[in-house]
Amino acid sequence: MELLVLEAAARLHIKSLLQSLAGGLIVSCQAPDVDPFQDPASMARFAQAAERGGAVGIRVNSPPDVAAVRQAVPLPVIGIQKRTQPDGKILITPSFEDARDLVTAGAQIIAVECTARAQGFGALDLVRRIRAELQVPVMADIATLEEAIAAESAGVDLLASTMRGYTDDTEHIQLFQPDFIAALVACLKIPVLAEGRVDTPQQAVEAFRAGAHAVIVGTAITRPEVITARFVAALSAEKTRDEAVVVGIDLGGTNTKAAILTPQGLLQSQSVVPTPAEGRAALLRHLVDLATLKLNEARQAGTPAKALGIATAGWVNPNSGEIVYATENLPGWTGTHLAAELENALQLPVAVENDVNALAIAERHFGAGRGIDNFVCMTLGTGVGGGCYSGGRLVRGAHYFANALGHIAIQSTGELCSCGLRGCLESYTSAAALLRYAKGTYSSAEEVIRAAHSGDAKARGALREYAEYLAVGIASIVHLLDPELVILAGGITQENKILVADLDELLPRSIMAAKMRRLRIVASQLGYYGAVFGAGSVARAALADKNGP
Repeated sequence: MELLVLEAAARLHIKSLLQSLAGGLIVSCQAPDVDPFQDPASMARFAQAAERGGAVGIRVNSPPDVAAVRQAVPLPVIGIQKRTQPDGKILITPSFEDARDLVTAGAQIIAVECTARAQGFGALDLVRRIRAELQVPVMADIATLEEAIAAESAGVDLLASTMRGYTDDTEHIQLFQPDFIAALVACLKIPVLAEGRVDTPQQAVEAFRAGAHAVIVGTAITRPEVITARFVAALSAEKTRDEAVVVGIDLGGTNTKAAILTPQGLLQSQSVVPTPAEGRAALLRHLVDLATLKLNEARQAGTPAKALGIATAGWVNPNSGEIVYATENLPGWTGTHLAAELENALQLPVAVENDVNALAIAERHFGAGRGIDNFVCMTLGTGVGGGCYSGGRLVRGAHYFANALGHIAIQSTGELCSCGLRGCLESYTSAAALLRYAKGTYSSAEEVIRAAHSGDAKARGALREYAEYLAVGIASIVHLLDPELVILAGGITQENKILVADLDELLPRSIMAAKMRRLRIVASQLGYYGAVFGAGSVARAALADKNGP
């Protein structure tokens, strides 16, 4: 009898909580790592401003931000935790541990991504477990009607159109769709919230007219950088309307990524396909086929691409487009005159660049390196790569072998490296090295990082050891180049605030005149397609050189 009373009370509480959101505006207070407002105190102030403006709830990412917002305002808090998965893409609250930490921090509703991709990672079972064990309402973030129906069947209490336009099968949708909200309302018995691409008050009104229980707005309210960029993009579009659309491709040992780059610096029609391992001829056919696909897509959209950029593993002579040297991750790739081969096949200008150099170029144009003449970009993952700007120019070296940062020696007689030398930085700061420091307890570097952020002592110790070796390598780079910024990218950097914090602590101990430098360490925010941005940039530069002043 007592259990029935408790269950009835819980249902009444959830009904009351959801009713408090009805007809109102929920403000999503989030910011990426490099955003000036990315800290719990700033999120709390955004929440206070939203409350004063009449918001009925707040959506927040990460337990620290949830806790800060709960202290600042009495409004209901929807908690989420964004995490990058092994496929390189983010999921929203993918684990029970994330949900539990959010509830402990004070979240009253937990949002879980329930897209088809997320369901493949066990999202629907996760919903059931959260409802059963944490006793809080769960909101599903979905992109399609089918996903919404599956989420409702799994027991979610409400859902939002958050992922509409952000999944592989809906990425062609670029504007808010009130008709989709109406379709959800017609098919479901639970409250439907409108979220995603709601940029104006009029769109919010259209959402309510379509039957939305509430509307969630984030970027259009709480991202001053993005709001400013929209105004700037609108003004610069006039100046750049005659600039060329180009195609960028990032050829990796495992996957190849491609996209169309607009004159405004936006990626469109992104694709990821496996990279063949059969040798040079197969790689060339692969690139021709993928480039042809993207060129046709650009042409069908009414904006034909004028040039192609390739970012590739291996060292590259960018003047000739030749692969000077590549490991057997790309068999037979060394010596390939890639630009000439593709120009002959595609009949348009082609520019070729090393993949991490391309990432550094992208950071210079679109990321943390904007307006900075001296910075270093490092990728940390299976291996360690680098790209360096000095005096506003990309460092290439006499033989195009510059920026081999992973092969800086930090131990004179240390671990054997894949390059054949001993004691290389890569041997101590690769994903395999991080697993080695964890002494076999975990199955992947990502698992070590997640465990460290959850407070596991062994994982935290492994990450600290990793940071100590990385600090030694970065110190050598700093003493040589004196950069003002080090940008970290790659799998080990993602969702890893502890690493940046450790480096902020360790580097001053290893660097001469540390207090006189204004060195900053940041994580890249360009994400999975960073090198594609760079490939598009070198394509546009090559086209400008070809056309002349």
